[in-house]
Amino acid sequence: MGRDDGPRVRVPEQRSPEQGPVEDTGLHFCVLGPVRARRGGETLPSGSPQQRALLTALLLRGGRTATAAELIDAIWGEDPPSQALAAVRTYASRLRKTLGPLTLASDSGGYAMRIGPEALDLSVAQDRAAEAEKARASGDRGRARTLLNEALALWDGEALASVPGPYADYQRNRLEEWRLQLTETRLDLDLEVGCHAEAVSELTALTAAHPLRERLRELLMVALYRSGRQAEALAVYADTRRLLSEELGVDPRPELSALQQRILRADEELARPADEPAPAAAPVRPAQLPATVPDFTGRAAFVRELGDRLATAEGSVMAVSALAGIGGVGKTTLAVHVAHQARRHFPDGQLYVDLQGAGARAAEPETVLGAFLRALGTADSAIPDSLDERAALYRSTLDGRRILVLLDNAHDAAQIRPLLPGTAGCAALVTSRVRMVDLAGAHLVDLDVMSPEEALQLFTRIVGQERINSEREAALDVVAACGFLPLAIRIAASRLAARRTWTVSVLAAKLADERRRLDELQAGDLAVKATFELGYGQLEPAQARAFRLLGLADGPDISLAAAAALLDLETHTAEDLLEALVDTSLVESAAPGRYRYHDLVRLYARSCAERDEEAPEERESALSRLLDFYLATAAGVYALERPGDRLVDHLEPTEHAGLSFANRHAALDWLYAEATNLLACVCQASPPATLRRAVDLLYAALDLGESGANSKQYEAAALAVREASHDCGDPRAEGRAVMSLANVHQLAGRFDHADREAEEAMRLANTVEDLLPVCWAANARGIIALYQNRHADGEAFLTQAIEAFRSDGNRPGEASALCNLSRIHLATGRTASAITLARSGIEIYDSLGHALRGANGRYALGLALTQNMNLSAATDQLNEALTVFRDSRQRLWEGMTLFRLAEVDLAAGHFAQAAQYSELALTVLRGIGGEWRRGNVLTALGRALDGIGQTGRAQVCWHEALGIYQELGSQEAQVVRTLLAPATAT
Repeated sequence: MGRDDGPRVRVPEQRSPEQGPVEDTGLHFCVLGPVRARRGGETLPSGSPQQRALLTALLLRGGRTATAAELIDAIWGEDPPSQALAAVRTYASRLRKTLGPLTLASDSGGYAMRIGPEALDLSVAQDRAAEAEKARASGDRGRARTLLNEALALWDGEALASVPGPYADYQRNRLEEWRLQLTETRLDLDLEVGCHAEAVSELTALTAAHPLRERLRELLMVALYRSGRQAEALAVYADTRRLLSEELGVDPRPELSALQQRILRADEELARPADEPAPAAAPVRPAQLPATVPDFTGRAAFVRELGDRLATAEGSVMAVSALAGIGGVGKTTLAVHVAHQARRHFPDGQLYVDLQGAGARAAEPETVLGAFLRALGTADSAIPDSLDERAALYRSTLDGRRILVLLDNAHDAAQIRPLLPGTAGCAALVTSRVRMVDLAGAHLVDLDVMSPEEALQLFTRIVGQERINSEREAALDVVAACGFLPLAIRIAASRLAARRTWTVSVLAAKLADERRRLDELQAGDLAVKATFELGYGQLEPAQARAFRLLGLADGPDISLAAAAALLDLETHTAEDLLEALVDTSLVESAAPGRYRYHDLVRLYARSCAERDEEAPEERESALSRLLDFYLATAAGVYALERPGDRLVDHLEPTEHAGLSFANRHAALDWLYAEATNLLACVCQASPPATLRRAVDLLYAALDLGESGANSKQYEAAALAVREASHDCGDPRAEGRAVMSLANVHQLAGRFDHADREAEEAMRLANTVEDLLPVCWAANARGIIALYQNRHADGEAFLTQAIEAFRSDGNRPGEASALCNLSRIHLATGRTASAITLARSGIEIYDSLGHALRGANGRYALGLALTQNMNLSAATDQLNEALTVFRDSRQRLWEGMTLFRLAEVDLAAGHFAQAAQYSELALTVLRGIGGEWRRGNVLTALGRALDGIGQTGRAQVCWHEALGIYQELGSQEAQVVRTLLAPATAT
């Protein structure tokens, strides 16, 4: 990877100046993503990868003729096959049949594409970029930004995706470079018009993807600085300088260094565009409505009624309309259709969310509010943590704006109340399976099934008029058998449309057989089940079994590997079954190798499994195999991340294997990708036969709790298994579950709770001689005692932990306790022995290749070296730990290490640097680690700010820290009072 200080690359025009007028064939070609050809709305077959490579080479020549030799070189390079010329001719012949002879022409022994400029997405992008350049030159920045966004929106992933050959490789790199240049230009324009806060998140992602691209770093620094985040802007420079030195052995280019100096000087000119004051950032206009269905049918009265209410929302009290009805009745379809028609009445935007109210875990209002606030242009750093604060900020943000909010699939009124705008001129559309009778002021709409005429019209639009004309009575029988339920009609019609050999009568006869559908089509889920019976009844036995069993698993989706384990099948066999289910629309493919059910389909699948079709033992075995898969795989991740740790030897045995990984990074990728599903499996595995494995899965997935990324879900799972193990009377499982909960409380800063749980875990574990929680609880109680300044207790607990770990032969556990004991020695003034203990722990970790826990050891050593005033060595240890924590996605420890680096700089008198580290620590620790740790960072930040003369800000930080400590009853409150005393005296 090289440094980006060379000349800028411009993508030349692709069109041939000699090409004359081209007949409009309705064709459109895409190269800014997978290479595709479309005619109207139909995607045309593009053939094999080599055939797509030939099409690519012709499209990018802009109408100029390519000889056979040039095409062979483009596809195969220097090593073409012996029959390359014949292959080229075959590919060209196939493409000509698909595209037409007027489009792909033979010319002078070669081939050429005859298409107009608007037929190729690259040409369109070039036109937009050229127009943007002219608009910017003329001072019309707004139009320039719009045009550049239009150009960039034409990309659909990687250009020329999966197209082989040297020519495609070269063009792919060239187009990616151009895409980055366009993005940089658009971001530069964002900053020129004052949209610096909005640019930060995108620039952060881009600098992560292109770490050596200094222009992106410059833009990020400016965006942060103009957002009032000077410390973060300086941190970008520090990271860049370190990266360039490590990767390339060079310093940042002069422009970047000059920018750093301007930020350090707090250059006022840098705070606005060079040529004029920054205009107010234009409000973000969200447009989140899903696409409306093209074959929307009927519901005219409802469309008119709801549309009239939305049209009169301006100037009135905020309008709320709540649609209720059984699943599959078309609530979402109607709401989306009405919302699209009403868009003109809400010029400031439309928000949409699926609240997942029909599922087991409805969306949390605070999570939805966070997403809405981001969509409305609120920076992450400005979004508060609590539900009430987010709701208040949300209403304030909407004040004076006209926004339509579509709240789809709501669970109940309590879930949506915080999400209502509450502002005149705004409106909310709500859909739910329950009537919102307790939603004050709402206009309630009960949506029933379609009339026979509407149902037949919908069926006809999907199947086609020509197939219905001769079988109208049979078509009426079909929609009647569907109970006139829109979702059922859509499924039946789609199946018929996909089977040209079927007549409508064939489908009607299948539906007439009540053995293939429920006896009655009534209100509620039964009607939904009847619609899904249409597809389910056509499944082969193996497909039907897969459909039933996969629906048992909780979690938003399931990976192919997990599905194979649940079904007890080879991966390729499971994939065939899953893809067949996708084809029948009973399962969705969320991404390659991942599958999910619509929430109502999942309920239907479970009802099938709970009938006589699956014995209870088969259902339990399927979930047991899934639990085995997650436990075995998570244990493997733990072993890779913590080599030599004997925890994995204490876990319950599994009968089914998990995945294996080439390295720890791939293992962590899996763990975090599967976090929600894994924790859902823990909560689901409460029966006595699986409970112990569920508890052990929490142990093996410890990273999910420690990292902060999934701490709430991890805590919920720990509470669930603790309650289940207590109810089952299993002290072994309960002791381990309680220990997991103690760890959650400790990481969240709830030390009294953590100590009580750890004490209970030790008691339970001793009754059944379970050494694992005994070791862990003693270690945990030692560090908790340190935080609570109970140093004698802490030393006793940690000495007990060291002995327990040694008796178990768990050297990483022993090292952990040694490093924790180092901190006790440090707190009691025994600095030399603290350094020795920490180094002893690190020596054990390093001998085992234990990078993550070795970082914890270096963290402890860094603290001891700081107190010993060996500040350079302390910085080295903490920076080494910081790198590992970031690499391991341990946000809690990353934030705490930044805090400790701030303490080192405070000791060295480097107050500006200390302030920078403290701010970064606050950012990283947002929402994790608990208030006690936040109070510690605020105290350090106040010291740093006081050191650089920003005494006002320092006082604010200390007052906030004092409030935290007083509420917690922490001894640190007295330290902060002392810091505040001079100001009080003044």
